[in-house]
Amino acid sequence: MDTQIRKADHLRICLDEDVQCRQVSNGLERYRFTHCCLPEIDRADISLSSLFLGKSLQAPLLISSMTGGTELAKTINQRLAAVAQQYGLAMGVGSQRVAVEDPTIASTFAVRSIAPDIALFANLGAVQLNYRYGLDECRRVVETLEADALILHLNPLQECVQTSGDTNFRGLLEKIADLCETVSVPVIAKEVGNGISAAMATKLIEAGVAAIDVAGAGGTSWALVESERATDPRQRRLGKTFADWGLPTAMCVTEVRAIAPHIPLIASGGLRDGLEAAKAIALGADLAGIALPFLQAAYESEEALYELVDILLAELTTAMFCTGCKRLGDLRSPGVLQKI
Repeated sequence: MDTQIRKADHLRICLDEDVQCRQVSNGLERYRFTHCCLPEIDRADISLSSLFLGKSLQAPLLISSMTGGTELAKTINQRLAAVAQQYGLAMGVGSQRVAVEDPTIASTFAVRSIAPDIALFANLGAVQLNYRYGLDECRRVVETLEADALILHLNPLQECVQTSGDTNFRGLLEKIADLCETVSVPVIAKEVGNGISAAMATKLIEAGVAAIDVAGAGGTSWALVESERATDPRQRRLGKTFADWGLPTAMCVTEVRAIAPHIPLIASGGLRDGLEAAKAIALGADLAGIALPFLQAAYESEEALYELVDILLAELTTAMFCTGCKRLGDLRSPGVLQKI
């Protein structure tokens, strides 16, 4: 029940409070596309299709992991799944720990019947491997979701700020390696808004993770979210002190791609529109993960959600057209994106 209450609090705070990073950005504003006044392509011929962990996508967008465990979360997840199916997007669900603790609320995550064809990712906190979770729990969340991959999220700062958070991260890399060897689906290592450095990505890849979601700083600050929840003045201050902690998303993407040219890579953390998604892909990401805009639209209505995806795709396509790029890979061609 405590976990359920926490999930409800997270939803409410993200929707109602200002918990965005204030002094750090995602870093994408430091890049600008080179405008092409004569693209020599028909906009109608531009393709946004991509492949991620063997799944075909109609566009390189991931509805990033957000929620589950409550009736409101169930409605939001169902709406998100429907739009993902309609537009051929990937989708991750929020942490399923709450459903492991109480299997009766697993239905708040269950969206496969709504989205039979999408790339769908299960989600658990990696730290739970030090708190009596193992292969059985990981298999359970994958099987109940009918997921194509398992996200293990890494959130040391959030756990430090969270009242009674799980802060024993000792020996996790070895347990992640063991899990990667035994679980039946690819494992994605994901931060929650503080970024994955090149050095840490190297260790995670050596441990066997199949993909990296850098989830850098510049968007929602989970330190601030937990600060808003805290009743203890110490924890409230701690969250505010570390509100802007982390590595900007753009920095993470460029550094990780430089040391791992072939690892499937997701750029998330403060992305708010299709132009930023295009920049992230130009920097080397395979998918652009977006969370808060999807959450806000899904909370408002199904119509708002479909309108959001429509404009995101229009923005991404326009960026490609005005740089003369017919395929997503063309965005990485020399001279297309410049650092300013």
